[in-house]
Amino acid sequence: MKSKILALSNNQEFKDLLKKRKVSNKFVTIFFGNLNNKNKKMLNISFVTKKKLGNAVKRNKIKRRLRNIMNDSFKKISIKLDYSYLVIAKPTMLNSEFKDIKETLFQEFNNIK
Repeated sequence: MKSKILALSNNQEFKDLLKKRKVSNKFVTIFFGNLNNKNKKMLNISFVTKKKLGNAVKRNKIKRRLRNIMNDSFKKISIKLDYSYLVIAKPTMLNSEFKDIKETLFQEFNNIK
């Protein structure tokens, strides 16, 4: 089955989302809000890892983890497709267990209404 995740496409979408609401925990900061001209049938989400987190291998590992978690959450919990999401990773993600990160993110996305 093809993934229902669609990335944010241009700089203006990122700037607009950074002005909207946010939720933060020890692993990530999630910015979310409504954007114009958005596909309502797909999950519009992007993952950001800063260079401070480490080299390209470490940053890509974090993005792979986040993508995997979001594919699972799309199937298991109800995520609002009206919103667009911007997930910014924090350094604590590198040394944490995948299970802990997954549980925390599931709780955060359940709380976003």
